[in-house]
Amino acid sequence: MILPIVAYGHPVLRETAKEIDKNYPGLEQLLADMWETMYNSNGVGLAAPQINKSIRLFVVDSLQIINNLEDDEKEDYPGDEGIREVFINAKIKQLDGQEWLYNEGCLSIPKVREDVSRKTAVTITYLNDAFEPQEKTFTGITARVILHEYDHIEGKLFIDHIKPLKRTLLKRKLDDISKGKIRVDYRMLFPK
Repeated sequence: MILPIVAYGHPVLRETAKEIDKNYPGLEQLLADMWETMYNSNGVGLAAPQINKSIRLFVVDSLQIINNLEDDEKEDYPGDEGIREVFINAKIKQLDGQEWLYNEGCLSIPKVREDVSRKTAVTITYLNDAFEPQEKTFTGITARVILHEYDHIEGKLFIDHIKPLKRTLLKRKLDDISKGKIRVDYRMLFPK
């Protein structure tokens, strides 16, 4: 089932999400719905807070980015083969590498894109969809998508990483989004 995506301004996007266990009710269906919702809205990642669930869960599919790069662009992300993965109760263990800028957007903040600086690599511990413990290091665009989704479970948004002046300039657009004054081709849930 395609779920509505929570719009900027909704309080759930600012909560620190809670851990879950394998007895979380309807988890298998929730994951299926998250994948379907993400693909329906042309996303490459989706965190549970974006579908109004304050739990430490997100999905990432960076394969679609990597597979659509030109050969010369792939050289920009050495070692990044892309992933399609579920992250449950994720915790960042270490950030490494240079800071680099990339133009990010977010399904919860439609039609707003800004350059965000993040580290090149992240080492993260998490449980996969079979609740098997994982510890992996990701680089390049995959690391960036993971860090963006991880921010969501920490109550942060990509606009928190931009300079205050830029945020001030975005205020009207952000206010319009929170009031539902935006047209997108996917379902959204706006703050009351």
